[in-house]
Parts: sequence; C-alpha cells; structure tokens
Amino acid sequence: MGRRLLLALVAAGFLAAAGQARAAIALTPCRTGGVECGTVNVPLDRSGATPGTIPLHVEVLPADGTARGVMFLVAGGPGQGSAGSFDLAPGFNRDLIRYMFPGYTLVAFDNRGTGQSGLIDCPGLQKTVTGSVDVEARLAADCANIIGPQRVFYSTRDHADDTDAVRAALGVDKIALYGVSYGTKLELAYALGYPTHVERLILDSVVPAQLPDPFDRNVLQEMPNTLRNFCAGGLCKAATEDFAGDVVKLANRIQAKPLKGTIVAVSGKTKRISMNGEEFLSMLIDADLTPGLAAEAPAAVHAALVGYARPLLRLYDRDLLANVFPSEDLSFGLNAATNCADGRFPWDPSTPPSARQAAIDQAVAALPAGSLGPFGPWAARIGTAFFCEQWPSPAGNSPLGPGPLPNVPMIAIDGGFDLRTPVANAVSVERQFPQGKLLIVPGVGHSVTGTDFSGCSQNYVRSWILGTLSAPKEAQCAQRVPPLVKILGAFPRRIARTPGATLAAVGKTLREAQATWIDLFGPSSERGLYGGKLTASKNGKTFTLTRYSLAPGVSVSGKITLVAFGPPSTYRGTVRIAGSAAVGGTLTIAKTGKISGTLGGHRISGRY
Repeated sequence: MGRRLLLALVAAGFLAAAGQARAAIALTPCRTGGVECGTVNVPLDRSGATPGTIPLHVEVLPADGTARGVMFLVAGGPGQGSAGSFDLAPGFNRDLIRYMFPGYTLVAFDNRGTGQSGLIDCPGLQKTVTGSVDVEARLAADCANIIGPQRVFYSTRDHADDTDAVRAALGVDKIALYGVSYGTKLELAYALGYPTHVERLILDSVVPAQLPDPFDRNVLQEMPNTLRNFCAGGLCKAATEDFAGDVVKLANRIQAKPLKGTIVAVSGKTKRISMNGEEFLSMLIDADLTPGLAAEAPAAVHAALVGYARPLLRLYDRDLLANVFPSEDLSFGLNAATNCADGRFPWDPSTPPSARQAAIDQAVAALPAGSLGPFGPWAARIGTAFFCEQWPSPAGNSPLGPGPLPNVPMIAIDGGFDLRTPVANAVSVERQFPQGKLLIVPGVGHSVTGTDFSGCSQNYVRSWILGTLSAPKEAQCAQRVPPLVKILGAFPRRIARTPGATLAAVGKTLREAQATWIDLFGPSSERGLYGGKLTASKNGKTFTLTRYSLAPGVSVSGKITLVAFGPPSTYRGTVRIAGSAAVGGTLTIAKTGKISGTLGGHRISGRY
C-alpha cells in the first residue's frame, strides 16, 4: 500500500466539520504542508486488570475547502501503521486521497504495536526469509514470548476501541472510514462496536469481519477463476493456454514432490532452491501486488510444468527477498499477535499448542469436497491455523463488537485480479448494507485505489462522496485495466545463432528485465536468469543491464530509461549484445516497443 495551519486552523477545521466540543488532543505542526500531530494515550487493557498505556501517534490534515466531515484512514496488514502508510505530507498519496475525499479532514494514526505507537519488533520473524509455514509458526511463537503476556491486547477489537478513543479525543461525533485490505476488517469491527459514530464506510480490497478463514478456503476456492479472468482475451496465450489449470496441476504435483533446482542468487553465486505446493501458492498470491511477478508467472509456471524449473524458482527466491520489510513499515510481530488473537480456529482458545495439531487434522479431514478449491488437503496449510498453531494460549476467537452493522452509506471496491481478498469477499459484505454499493475493477489486483491506473475506481469514490454517482448497486468498470508490465511469452532455452533468433531472445530479455526492475524498491540490483546484473538507479527512472542474461549464451548490456509509466509502461535505450549463442551487435529501444540496429553486420528490427 503507500510508503511515502497552525493549531488554530486545525481546531477550526474539526469544529466546522463535526460541530462538536473542543478536542481533547493537543495537535502541533509536525510535517510540511499543514500536517498536525498529537498523541492519544489509551489503556493497554481496558478491563483495568493489567496496568499500562500505549501512546497512539495521530496525524491530521485539515480539509481543503468547504468542510464536509472527518475521514479516518485505516491501513492494512495487520501491522502497517496508518500514519506512516498513508503519508499525509505533500506528495502523490496526499493528492490522491484529497481528490477522492474532497472536503474531508483526514486522520491517520498508527495502530497499537505499529509505527510510532509502541512498535512490536520481533527480529527473527521480521527478518527471516522463508516460505515454510512450519518455520514461520515457530518464529511466531518466539515472537509471542518476546512480546510477553501483553500479547493478548492486540486483537482487532482492541484496534477498534483505539479508533474510538482517537475519535473521542478529537471531539468528533461521527466519522467516515476508508480502509484497505485488513483495514476494511477493522472498519467493519469499528462499525460493529460503535455503530452510532459511523457516518459512512469505504472498503478497498475487502476482508469480511469473520475472516481470515483459518484454512484460507475462500482464497483457494476463488483462485482458479481469478487466474482465468486475469488471462481473459488471450492475454497469456504466448505463455500458456491455461494458466489456472497449470497452477492447479503444478501445485498439487510439487506438494508431493517439491520442485528443486539451481538459480543465480543476488550475490552472483549459484544457489539451490526447493519449493513445494504451499510455498508456490503463497508466492503466487503475491502477484496481485507485484506487477513484475504477475507478468512472468504464466510463462514460469508453464515452464516448470514441462520440466524447466529455473524461471519459477528464481521468481520464488525473488519474492521471498521482497517480503522482508523494516518493522516500522510492517510489523510481522503485530501481524501475528492480531491474527492469532482473532482467528476462528478449530480449537478452544485455552487449548495448549501441543493439542492443536490433532484439532487441525480432524477439522481438515471433515471439510466437504471442494472446500479447498481444486487443491488437496495440504493447501489448508497456507491459512492462519497452521501459522498460529504454536502461539501460546489463549489463541483465537477474540470477539468483535455486538453490532448490528449500521445502516449507513457504504461502497466496496475490489480488483478482478485480487487473489488474497477475492471479489466474492466484497460481494458478501456489500449485501449486508441496504445502502451498499460494489465496484469491481477488472485487471487490477490488491489495493485497488492505489493501483488502478485507469482512474475508474478513484473517480467512482469521488463521485460517491460528492453525491453525483450514477451507478447500479453492483457495477464494473467499463474497461479492463491492462497489466502494468506486458505478460511474458515462453522462456527461451536454446537459441539458434542467427540475427533473427538473437533479436527475439533480446526482446524477451528486455521485457523480463523490465518486469524485474519494476518490482525492485529503490536503488538495488538483481541477477539475470543465467547471470549478469540489473542495477536500479536512485532516481527510479533508469536501470542498467550488465551482461544480463535470460537465455543461455545471450547477454545484454546497456542503460534503459522509463519513458512513461503504463499501463503498459514504455522505455528507450541502447544495448549491446554478446555471448556464445548470440550474434553480437548494438540495438536501440524505442518508446513504441520497437528494437532495431545491427547484429553481425546485418540491419534488423522488430517489436518486443
């Protein structure tokens, strides 16, 4: 999701918007552009049995123009601090949010255990690169011991109570809430606990209040159809005729016999990699937030299915490394504490960890046919029950507010390529609100309003806020949003040493390099499938290839510049071609997608 006035004016903005008594929180200038900050101290334990308080870091941006209300921005995870994630300082995030919510005073605070609100940092869980649920479950249990007995005070109900404490401290009676991913569950939890204080709800990438499912049944059931929709219209035909079928077949196969092979690691040295079915599905789900992974996955999965595992294993290794974050950005410790408190597990909260495996086995064995989609019983392992199995008692079934949900205006927005919070989630929630509306955005993955380059979802939200929206209760954007990165065709393995074959291999190398680059964060580097190096610049607009190789014996070197951020994105540059299987020469990349130049003394051109 995003990583990037004086006190009298702020107070005036709140009083005009809310018509309430004076706020109890002291707000002072803290960032550029009129952002004000303050602290709300809340009890660690609202029952009073355990002493202590948690300081919640709050940021406020007054309404620009005529005041319309107060909007709380709720980040996902759980584990992302909302103040840090939404970043109300001048910039793209702020401009986008103000565009969608004209006239609203914006409020973002870091949830307890995140950002600047008593951050939970468990180094083992935070930094370990693994796709194994068994390793992660052990690290989660270690994290629980680091947190100590206070780990029971980080449930979604606690976060909802904190939200109301911030509302009250600001002197506001009713608030609107805009949440993304887990933030939507927290919104719904707030609405169940404090229905009279809700003005309206905006849910982006919806997690119903009763989820996540302990075995991720909703995710697994919807995955094949989501993948089919992603490839609709022949989008993946150069890679595979049946991406969804390939995924199902490969996942079930490699859970029984893991995929193994050698890749070139970031260090430049060779590295042995192994991946089973559960690790494969966990990686694949990340494609809905990772455009380069989404672009390469259809071809890589198909290649693995026919015996060429290297491209998929490289993607897996890259995805693992991309999932290492500073705890300030996403606290995995808070994520574990919240999910292991909330989960609807097949055991009583007081059940000791030693007795939970039997409960899990019994529950999985009793699942009706099709509960895990087309995958075997093993697929249940991607759910939170296995992750929280070793979490100290109590674990699970922390209650939310009694409800009922308020009858308020609500819109749910979901992406057609959202694998982790599929469209069915949003449909089920929208139908609980008489004033609810649903928008589906084809082609977009998770966190819709932050990744929809068509503007459809953002304009929908703005029109709804302004009262000018004319749309049915359940609607879909008219145009599918194209992928940010073009879908790759089949990975080349053996190259004929001719100018035409070299040009085709270079075109695939360039497209794959663009997919790799777009998933990198900041100045960093990645290795080619067969060696060489891609180095991203500090300015975020160029990257350099140094003997970068996607096909054996063909290397590409040169500087590539982003011309326009897509979809699809366009580039320009000049590259030199070398290698034992290549016809050497120099090629120019045009923003139109054309490559031309001289290979082995022959003029040549084509598109990639």
